Amino acid sequence: MRARRQSRRRVDGWALCLTLAAFIGLGGAVTASARQRPPASATAAQPGSQLTAVDRYLDGLRTLRTDFTQSVTDATGKHAAGGSGSLIVQRPDRFRWDYRPAEQAGAGGADGAAGSGGAEEQGQLLVADGRNLWFYDRELSQVTVKPIDATLSSTPIMLLSGSPEALRTQFDIEAQPSAQGLQWVQVRPHGAQADFSEARLGFRGDELARMIVHNMLGQTVQLDFSHSRRNAPVDAGLFEFKAPQGVDVIGTPLPASGS
Repeated sequence: MRARRQSRRRVDGWALCLTLAAFIGLGGAVTASARQRPPASATAAQPGSQLTAVDRYLDGLRTLRTDFTQSVTDATGKHAAGGSGSLIVQRPDRFRWDYRPAEQAGAGGADGAAGSGGAEEQGQLLVADGRNLWFYDRELSQVTVKPIDATLSSTPIMLLSGSPEALRTQFDIEAQPSAQGLQWVQVRPHGAQADFSEARLGFRGDELARMIVHNMLGQTVQLDFSHSRRNAPVDAGLFEFKAPQGVDVIGTPLPASGS
């Protein structure tokens, strides 16, 4: 039973990380598209084509450093899990997502090493190094690595390498009424292969404050962001991953360019 619960947490963590990464990766497509279009006031009002807070937020975004808290509720509305962590992004294809459950929140962190792989460690670490996606489940002492191109074929993260029009080719994006002091944007994937059915992004001014994701397991994941720093310097070494000693590695990474 314990192994089954651990396995499910691993799958859930992988899907959630990819879902978040998808939105961060949208910027590669959105920025070019937004710069080529006239201001929203001069754009023909085509459903799903007008610029939204997502476009404005991602336009010009090169790096992002932010903290987050996460809460998960199941299909009945019962609280299922919670924790916190850090996200560091260097667009278009490098990011580091470090999550710890509530009982270990604050241990380690996105700026720290990958960890020792000890039995007491919990949480997940996802690192994109530009060629590979590394998913480290600390509790299972297991790393899964996939070439980015292979992963893109079945998840919304495909937009990391998409064309300027890929954003609205793959997603329905619609501005929603303001609520709870936030400006909301609803995002729904077109295809059935996505890891989520719907997401809502809440903006406070020019800052992404909240993301609510409904995944295919019937769960609702809420992420609240804080201490965000836009276009701050980022150490490239944070996007390098080396599996801790004694940790099982599943998959074969692509070698670095020039190797």
